[in-house]
Amino acid sequence: MEKKWAELTPDQKREERFKRWLSPPGVKFASPEAEKAYKERVTRQIKVLQVEEPDRVPVSLPASGFPAYYAGTDMRTIMYDYDELRRVTSKFLHDFDLDTYGGTGVVPGRVYELIDFKQYTWPGHGLPADASGVQFIEDEYMMADEYDALIRDPSDYMTRVMMPRIFGAFESFRKLRPATSIVEMPTGYFTPFTRPDVRAALRVLLDVGEEVSKWTETIAECQRLALELGVPSMTGGGARAPFDRLGDTMRGTKGIMMDMYRQPDKLLEAMEVIADLTIEQAIAEVNAIGGIIVSFPLHKGADGFMSDKQFRTFYWPTLKKIVLALIDEGIMSSLFAEGSYLTRLEIVKDIPKGWVLWRFDKTDMAKAKEILGDTACISGNLPTSLLHTGTPQSVKDYCRKLIEVCGIGGGYILAGGAGVANVNPDNLRAITAAAKEYGVYK
Repeated sequence: MEKKWAELTPDQKREERFKRWLSPPGVKFASPEAEKAYKERVTRQIKVLQVEEPDRVPVSLPASGFPAYYAGTDMRTIMYDYDELRRVTSKFLHDFDLDTYGGTGVVPGRVYELIDFKQYTWPGHGLPADASGVQFIEDEYMMADEYDALIRDPSDYMTRVMMPRIFGAFESFRKLRPATSIVEMPTGYFTPFTRPDVRAALRVLLDVGEEVSKWTETIAECQRLALELGVPSMTGGGARAPFDRLGDTMRGTKGIMMDMYRQPDKLLEAMEVIADLTIEQAIAEVNAIGGIIVSFPLHKGADGFMSDKQFRTFYWPTLKKIVLALIDEGIMSSLFAEGSYLTRLEIVKDIPKGWVLWRFDKTDMAKAKEILGDTACISGNLPTSLLHTGTPQSVKDYCRKLIEVCGIGGGYILAGGAGVANVNPDNLRAITAAAKEYGVYK
């Protein structure tokens, strides 16, 4: 580049990211046809993300845990058996016509066991062995009087307070001393490491590192296979809205709802701290892999969780702050509005055109297109219930209606409202068939 990165505009930075996406370094495509298909698919995605008309409406299949069941196994198996994970991913990639590859959709069960993760249950560990996903355990993991500790030193709070609460293997970290206690002669800081329980926890960390290394290599192999076959991914990072970060896994729903009334100033101050940390971490994560987008699952901002005034005060400002900071770095945001966001559409439309992908779960797509369609790419709303109980023709008919409503002028991705697992494979194929038949731009 002629200019240094810092001198580029947000649009120029994004263009550089798009160039890397279109021509990924080091990829050996399986064939010239695969390379050609890859470039066509990426070009299609780039156009639609910028709210333009591509050659046709792109598809994002809501596969989630589907590849495991399609290949004759289940979620628990691929959470622990990485060879099986590779096999089911390969079969899925070879058997389905994909515009994008959304990843494996599974978590490493062995890692969760090693750390004794208290916030999740999963197949064979708190859930039936044949369950198709994980389940979060709602609780008050951060106490109401701990905001000052979190605000003063988030890293120390997470290490010595939160980690012992949510990871049973690191209970002894309560005995550690703050890193700020290190001075010229730091012997005192290391005294807790003489404890047998602390040293045992450190050995667990080493085991976790080994397991995570195996897991990430498996995920990388699946990603490479998709690229070689000509299927791109919207690579990037993951993050949470600050209100969700606190309300989901720390204060809990009841706790954070009460905080909005009892200590709103502390809540707002903590969310600003979390927003700044999220910006730094998200940019670093995206840059480390040369990605283009950060994905946010939005939970507690949905219709019915809070009033519009509360949404404008507590939820949207810090999330918007993160989105705008990512834009400055040429990074897009994918916002998955779980539940309904019908009453939020007017509020969230104040983002520059072509920088946000909204994926909707149950929001009225006609209203979403009407309010956001000129500025943001939208997707989703294909019901999970239909994919599980409907016929291929009924799925195709529903997709046609979505395309007719949302596809006008571009900026629409045909996608599910949520991921699916054990469904009729032909129902997923019907989604792609609908896009190819009804979603072509002329």
